[in-house]
Parts: sequence; structure tokens; C-alpha cells
Amino acid sequence: MKNLFTQLSAITFTFLLALTACNNSAKETTEQSAEVAETPNITATTEAPQPVISTADKIYIIKTSAGDIKVRLYKECPLHQANFAKLVDEKFYDGILFHRIIKGFMIQTGDPDSKKAEPGKQYGVGGPGYTIPAEILPNFYHKKGALAAARQGDQVNPYKESSGSQFYIVQGTVMPKEQLVQFGKPFTELAMKDYATLGGTPQLDGDYTVFGETIAGIEVIDAIANTLTDSGDRPKKDIKIISITEETK
Repeated sequence: MKNLFTQLSAITFTFLLALTACNNSAKETTEQSAEVAETPNITATTEAPQPVISTADKIYIIKTSAGDIKVRLYKECPLHQANFAKLVDEKFYDGILFHRIIKGFMIQTGDPDSKKAEPGKQYGVGGPGYTIPAEILPNFYHKKGALAAARQGDQVNPYKESSGSQFYIVQGTVMPKEQLVQFGKPFTELAMKDYATLGGTPQLDGDYTVFGETIAGIEVIDAIANTLTDSGDRPKKDIKIISITEETK
């Protein structure tokens, strides 16, 4: 019997979107965005753990030094949801920094090396030693508050597999429908409405797994995104995850 990860990811791969931008301006924007979201130089050294699959969305409270963020993890992305649950149970994220922040774009975390952060040092290459097969679905997109997995670039990661632990939460910018055409990607009416009202990072759609969304604490995301950063996008004042807990009924 095939590994459960392989079975589920084979289904997921049929949804991959591999469209490129339709002009040079869009290409530059997409390349810049991909660069800040990927986790370069991470090598998978072990196989991902066998997931415990859920048939329902899960709610988590991400308690940070800047406030609480409540997120919903989609059941339609079972590999990412199960892996996140495993790491939360292990308290993997406790004490980890938001190591990369770009105002108007996203806030990124999940590097375990940042637990004992040195002043001025850049982080973003650490992880649990494995990757997660992509679960890129067209109905989940990079609207403001979206929770998505960081990953290595396409040259070394053609199947767009996700980092085993690093993720980012979208702040994004408001983008009217007329501007979306520059990315050369198909957008649903709902996505276009969300990008025009809430904002987001539509240039990343189809390239990274979006496996959840923020349901409370958008103002905390904004506060973190507005933090002063150094030339490497690390906050000058450390912002960390204190704990992540599942909200149960």
C-alpha cells in the first residue's frame, strides 16, 4: 500500500496551477514574492510522519507576544492540517520567532533555530527535516489572513512541496479587479471581490499551499506587519509565538 502522504498528494497534484505572469512587471512581482516566501537551502532528511487525518476543520489560537491570532485549518488540506496538529502537540512552535516580516505582504514564522535567536542573525532555513506534499487547491487563495506554507523555490522543488514547519500569514494589499489581469491567473468572482476589499497577495496563488485562514486577530497581523525590520526583513524587536493551542468545543 502506498504511503498515505503519496496517495493524498497524488489527488492534490491534479489541482496544481502553474500559470506564469503575462508581462515583465507581473513577472518581477511574482519572483520577488516567491523569494520572500520560500525557505532556501532546506533539505528533507527524514520522511514526513504518518498523519492523523481529520474530517473537519480545526481551530487554533496562536498566542504571540503581540496578541492572539485565531486560525481555521482546512480539512481539505489533510496533510498540512495533520502535520500542524502534530507539531502543536509537540509544542514545536512555542518560543519561535516571526523571523521575516514584509509590510503589505506577509509575516513568516516556523524556523525552530529562532528559539535561541542571536541578535542580528537571519533565520529561515530551519525545519523538522522533512517536507509536505503540496495541497494547492483553487478554492483556497491568498486573501488577507490566509495561512500558507513556505517552501523552497521551483528549481529545486518542482512539485512545490511545503516546508515541514514554516508558514506565513498574509497581510497583503488591496488590489482592484482591473489589476489582477497582470498576473495571468484565473480568479473566481469571490477571490476578486476579496482582493478588492480585504486585500491579499494574488501573485502567489497556485504556487503555495494555502491550508487555513484567520478568523480573529487581523489587527494583530497588521501590528506585526508594521513592525520595524532590518535589511534582512527580521524585526528589530523580536516577536515570538508563545504557544499554539487547539480550540475545542
